[in-house]
Amino acid sequence: METSDDAAVRGADLSRPLDAIFINAPLRDYGLRPRVNDFTLPVLGMAYIATYASAQGFNVGVLDSEALGLGVKETSELVSRLGPRWAGFNLLAPTYEVSAQIAAGLDPGICVMVGGHQAKAMPEAIITDSRFAALEALVLGEGETRVAELLGDKRSRADLPGVMWLDPVLRRPVTGGRPGTGFHLAPDVDRLPFVDRRFLAGDPYQASDGRIEANMVGARGCPYDCSFCGAAVSANPDVTIRTRAPGSIIAEMEALYAAYGVTAFRFVDDLFLGYERFIRRCMEALTAHGIGNRYVWDATGRINILHRAEDALLDRLAANGLREVALGVESGSERLLGYMGKRISPDMTRSVVRRLTERGISVKGYFILGFPTETREELAATVRHVRELWEVADGQPGDFRASVFEFRPYPGTPEWDRLLATGRYEPAELLAYTAVDLTGGGLDEAMRGRDEFNFSVNLQFGEATVDEVRAALVALSREQHERSAIRR
Repeated sequence: METSDDAAVRGADLSRPLDAIFINAPLRDYGLRPRVNDFTLPVLGMAYIATYASAQGFNVGVLDSEALGLGVKETSELVSRLGPRWAGFNLLAPTYEVSAQIAAGLDPGICVMVGGHQAKAMPEAIITDSRFAALEALVLGEGETRVAELLGDKRSRADLPGVMWLDPVLRRPVTGGRPGTGFHLAPDVDRLPFVDRRFLAGDPYQASDGRIEANMVGARGCPYDCSFCGAAVSANPDVTIRTRAPGSIIAEMEALYAAYGVTAFRFVDDLFLGYERFIRRCMEALTAHGIGNRYVWDATGRINILHRAEDALLDRLAANGLREVALGVESGSERLLGYMGKRISPDMTRSVVRRLTERGISVKGYFILGFPTETREELAATVRHVRELWEVADGQPGDFRASVFEFRPYPGTPEWDRLLATGRYEPAELLAYTAVDLTGGGLDEAMRGRDEFNFSVNLQFGEATVDEVRAALVALSREQHERSAIRR
């Protein structure tokens, strides 16, 4: 894909020396196979870091290679040509290998810093990876204030908690930190500047209904311990769970409307509708400001929390403009839900979907097929559960749509530890993520829109084979595509 430097590196002033380019690596090397998907979630975490650094006076930019469909060589050459002092990577398990290849191809004079879930889960392996030979700082956890400190003076890493690097003499990882610096680990979310949208490719954007939409974060951290999730509380004992003040959320909504005409918002954090006290406090503020009369919004939620909510609270959510809730349904098997640590049952999910859709609130349900210990009957139960939930919503003012995924193990999660404990798997094979083309080279429209999520380690974890799991995934995805087309 041909693109100008200014269009590719968002938010930076390329006429001046660059302090840092933060790189969102592509899920696959698009130099080998062009990207067929045309939508990707914005890199809000990276944009928060860039926004804070910019507010401290640094000239930084964000290169979203996934959104732009850039290949490994193209990304490395672009960053090397621009020559920032630092290149930063958000390391995720599926993009780790691609990130490492990009880092290895950079001008060796560029310092590298990394963060993200993979950095937190396997820091020593990353620090000693020869492809990250230029790595000067691995930042564990939320990075806004510590990244700015590093941009100001690399030597500050010795004072910063949760910053690691390779000792040049002893050749082993060391960690910085001194007393009184713990505040860096949990920045005050209400004192951080609103995300500067100059750093994002495609956000805000015009949706198919004509509205201008933007993604937002209303909270950080999650109190739940779902076994497959990188945000599981047991995998993040250092994370302080924080919700933003409702006034701050409303102020950002109003600022986005004033600057871009945004009237639809999507809250992508784990906790927005997952903490009852926060829901009540936030809804009171939204009602007082008449948000439902001007805007619509989508959010993630927790089935157990919404199940015990009284009708009046659900009515208030609808009145305040809630358009769709994304829920982790995961399975139609009560046994498997317990194994995952979900704290829900299929009956609870059916009730929540019914109560929301009859109020005009749509539901997007996420499902995982091929989970460890899943039997063929439990896989079939999940397929039935999807169809039951479609039936529950049929004829209601709200819709139900299903988004189905093949199970993938992530380092640092409880499920990763359980898989290793069986003795049947080696870490290397659990990390061998590869892209899976379910689109027929981009020809299958039903699968094209979810192409960025089609990757796998190609291992059988339950009773059903990988081919059986993918057949169920494709069948449900095509059926959902057809239902959505009819609904439109």
